[in-house]
Amino acid sequence: MRFNNILRCTASAAVVGVVAFGFAGGAAAQEGPTTVDDIIVTAQKREQNLQDVPIVVTTLSQEALNGAGVRDIKDLQILTPGMTVTSTQSEASTTARIRGVGTVGDNPGLESSVGVVIDGVYRSRNGVGFGDLGELSRIEVLKGPQGTLFGKNTSAGVINIITEAPSFTPGFNAEATYGNFNAWGIAGSVTGPITDQIAGRLYVAKRERDGFYDVNLGDGPRTETDDQNQDFWTARGQLLILPSDEVSIRLIADYSKRDEYCCVATQIRTGPTYAFIDALSTGTGQAPPAAGFGKLPFSRTAYANRGTGQEMEDMGLSAEANIDIAKWNATLTSVTSWRDWSTVNGMDLDYTGADILYRANDGSYGFELDTLTQEFRLAGATDKLDWLVGVFMTRENISRADSYSYGADYTPFLSFLLTSQLNAANPAIPISPGIIGCLTRPGTTAAGLGGCLVTGGASPAGPTQATGPGFGLGLGVSDHYSQRSDSIALFTNNTWHVTDKFDVTLGLRYTQDKKRLLAVQDNVGTNGAACGGTLANLTALATVLGGAGGAAAGLPTAQRIAGNICLPWANALYDNRRISEETDDGELSGTIKASYRFNDSVMGYGSFARGYKSFGYNLDRVQNGITPVNSLLFPSETVDSYELGLKNTLFNRSVLLNLTYFHQTFQDFQLNTFLGTAFVVESIPELKSQGFDADFVWFTPIEGLSFTSGLTYTDTKYGDFVAGDLTNPGNFPQLSLLPGARASFAPEWSATGSVAFDRSIGAGLKVGFNLTAKYSTEFNTGSDLLPYKMQDAMTLVNGRITLGTEDDRWALDIWAQNLTDEEYVQVAINAPLQGSAFQTTVQPNGTYYNPALDTQTYDAFLGQPRTYGATLRVKY
Repeated sequence: MRFNNILRCTASAAVVGVVAFGFAGGAAAQEGPTTVDDIIVTAQKREQNLQDVPIVVTTLSQEALNGAGVRDIKDLQILTPGMTVTSTQSEASTTARIRGVGTVGDNPGLESSVGVVIDGVYRSRNGVGFGDLGELSRIEVLKGPQGTLFGKNTSAGVINIITEAPSFTPGFNAEATYGNFNAWGIAGSVTGPITDQIAGRLYVAKRERDGFYDVNLGDGPRTETDDQNQDFWTARGQLLILPSDEVSIRLIADYSKRDEYCCVATQIRTGPTYAFIDALSTGTGQAPPAAGFGKLPFSRTAYANRGTGQEMEDMGLSAEANIDIAKWNATLTSVTSWRDWSTVNGMDLDYTGADILYRANDGSYGFELDTLTQEFRLAGATDKLDWLVGVFMTRENISRADSYSYGADYTPFLSFLLTSQLNAANPAIPISPGIIGCLTRPGTTAAGLGGCLVTGGASPAGPTQATGPGFGLGLGVSDHYSQRSDSIALFTNNTWHVTDKFDVTLGLRYTQDKKRLLAVQDNVGTNGAACGGTLANLTALATVLGGAGGAAAGLPTAQRIAGNICLPWANALYDNRRISEETDDGELSGTIKASYRFNDSVMGYGSFARGYKSFGYNLDRVQNGITPVNSLLFPSETVDSYELGLKNTLFNRSVLLNLTYFHQTFQDFQLNTFLGTAFVVESIPELKSQGFDADFVWFTPIEGLSFTSGLTYTDTKYGDFVAGDLTNPGNFPQLSLLPGARASFAPEWSATGSVAFDRSIGAGLKVGFNLTAKYSTEFNTGSDLLPYKMQDAMTLVNGRITLGTEDDRWALDIWAQNLTDEEYVQVAINAPLQGSAFQTTVQPNGTYYNPALDTQTYDAFLGQPRTYGATLRVKY
């Protein structure tokens, strides 16, 4: 059990993926495995052959990752069936999903359903994996709940990333890349001994690229005419210290800096508000509507008058120490880490060329995560028992600043919305900013208010008709949230070798979480006064609108009008609102597995796992109607998962064929959904995910040629529920399509495949080829499941051709990502304030959605187009 010896040779370890494999993936190709026996994983914190582990694991080697062009976790999805990775209004809000289960990441108070672990250190949000991961040894994707061994509990899976460790053999790698969209990048690393007992490794990279979107600037003042560019650099330094044969220490320090602009959204359906938005914009406000307000053709032109600058900084330190204890035949492991991740963003909140709402990139919008973790593990083995016990502790501090700023077009646009509601039968009523002053002025009688409405908002002259408060320009909201999370967990994972063929594994983990939230929600200056005035005039407005029916008849419409004036960023009830909440909770999670090896080639297993994702706080303005909710707390999420699997190693250990059936039931599933004005976490009572995974690898008799494929079938659906089953029943109208329906980002079928070939051609040269593809059936990209948010079935293809020397001294890659230029949507959203999809009253068909009444404009964050280029690599 000499861990120092293992670490010494880490740099030369190569692992084939069960879903993708390619000898020719990169110029610096390592000697890859030639049989299934060479596929090694650490899914149970021990090095084991994949076929001996009773878990669904997709393990991807350095060759496979290079061959498919994987640099971050978003690239990773092309190699993993049943996995999707998306980002929306900022790349800080990147979300991974496995088997159709995950949670949109735009709310920093929400932990990830799919955890990311890099070199043994748990990363608390998926967005940290969206960047250059550096030199990778391998990546393991564990499907299903992981409630025992990987830091914080995760309910849907884990992405376990292992980077290259320092080597005592001197080495140098460098690469230079150029591609379309003016993409260029340089990267290099050096490794070798510093002393007889210390080895080091340093990796540095810099990459830039123009944006994928063309941007119509509308009113300005934005100046960037493209969006979703790339401009970052990263560095990672490591030391491997071997003070004795019994002790090894690995120290890692890393830093990344991004200074980019992202992310605009394009219109995929423009609704009836188009004419007014276009009139307000000095240029074109948004894409003109299709006939009958139907779906628009795919376009990469976006409309944004405000900047989308994003600045991200990620830094951290970690130390892993392993101490062999000979008399116990055991190893003590300590993993300590400190990380700090921050982001500051700008945003055009209306996604149009009109100047309605925005967030300035001045530090008033962004968040910071500061995390400290400590893990101790003691692991050993006897003839009959592999045992492990440990403790994991973490403290996480979240600091979030939120802001909304009013543009010059906010008041006239809101006036348009109000007059449309006041007289839907006659949209020709004049639109005037004065209508807001009329509705909000203090002491208005029903008669006076009626006179104001008759003139369409142009306040009549006279001392009794003085205008009321409205909305100014610039900053209107300044909110600050501070959340501290403390977690401690005790865990054990043990495998009993009952016989030479029969193993039983038991893993248990008890987690105690404690979280405290302090927040101040405040409207800047007199913002909120317009809402206060409207609420004071609510009875008078209802009386006018009710006519002969009186105030009771007019109250629903009056409340809708008040709701539009008292939107979360303008609600007077948030004036200097202070929040203090504290909650603690404990949960037992774990797993039991039984595996039986029928012969050297076939192993069967069955397992049960209990997963857990911690409760949290919704770090946003959340209201029921126009009343702020009393508590921002949402409960913990749990999952019970069952699996039956068969692992086959066939044809003289040259073919891998693994089949797994799974059935997962989630309770209190944490659905983070955008309600058009805020992100709200709602606990869905039940979500079920069931289906099967199949993985295939074939090392062909032809030297250097291999085929791999993977297939996942998922039936992921919400249980039936009604409004009373929700934490906030008022959210049900906008979630009314969910009961009994297939969840978003859950394609029924997902398949991957690759072919790789690597062969010497004489004169000291070799040529390589890699083609990787992924197919997904249709799926919905919106958490509310509106029909306009469906993504059709699609296929993505990456390819690479390599020419280089047999000793890997140099190689030239010609590569392409999304080779067929597939046009697809990552995530579709409701454009803020631009129409309505869900009605506030029950329709005759018994639902809250009626396509004939859908006036919503829909926006979408798009997938990347075809990119291509060349990479020159050298190695010494």
